[in-house]
Amino acid sequence: MKKILLLFFTFLILTTMAYAETVVFNTKTYKYHKPGCQWANKCTVNCIRIEKKDAIKRGGVPCKVCGG
Repeated sequence: MKKILLLFFTFLILTTMAYAETVVFNTKTYKYHKPGCQWANKCTVNCIRIEKKDAIKRGGVPCKVCGG
């Protein structure tokens, strides 16, 4: 039983950490990129840095190159 609880909490923590990452979100196209993505570096006008979970809440979709 303890092992199951430990696995559950580990999964919960890892899932939370995945959504806490910062992405570059294009407010015009609604695509989000990892900060090191070539398209994130090219985006200067409509892009903002926000948390991935907030980009998803705004209707964002991941970049096809970097996977967001």
